[in-house]
Amino acid sequence: MVAVPGSEILSGALHVVSQSLLIPVIAGLLLFMVYAIITLGGLISEYSGRIRTDMKELESAIKSISNPGTPERIIEVVNSMEIPQSQKEVLINIAETSELGPKSREALARKLIENEELRAAKSLEKTDIVTRLGPTLGLMGTLIPMGPGLAALGAGDINTLAQAIIIAFDTTVVGLASGGIAYIISKVRRRWYEEYLSNLETMAEAVLEVMDNAAQTPAKAPVGSK
Repeated sequence: MVAVPGSEILSGALHVVSQSLLIPVIAGLLLFMVYAIITLGGLISEYSGRIRTDMKELESAIKSISNPGTPERIIEVVNSMEIPQSQKEVLINIAETSELGPKSREALARKLIENEELRAAKSLEKTDIVTRLGPTLGLMGTLIPMGPGLAALGAGDINTLAQAIIIAFDTTVVGLASGGIAYIISKVRRRWYEEYLSNLETMAEAVLEVMDNAAQTPAKAPVGSK
């Protein structure tokens, strides 16, 4: 095999770079695993404290919001409903916009709902990153020690080869495990947040309709006035 001038220096530098990545990869995998376990505990806690709203309860909530007909009654009804506190805050904020016109009120409602969407997306962002990077780091942790391991095999050093294989298997398992746990967490939370946002949008539309109707209804003249 003919050696290209300078190739040994380049391959040597490449080897140094790849081997220097082993410690950061192992540290990253350990952090991902710890984060996945802590987040799994948070998911269980969130499940136990989660307020579920089925279709019948949502229908009842919309009827309750539509019946009062005034912003004050909407706020009373929303406060008495068994829905998440964050949904109550959004609906009450919309109901407290009597001084705004329909378009401004609708724009504010849309912005409030977008904020909830961003909050949900931010919650999913970290687990989505672990889902994608966990297996990637696991693969890197598999390949990096295999180079020295194969070189040791050629030299007849079985102990070094065994150590390299152990590191390769461990990093693969930890990478896949952290990615798998994060995937389940993202999957479950994404379904919860989609249901949460769908219910919020439906109730917000009901509040907007009542507010628009209340604004179009002329105020009753005081008794005895001409």
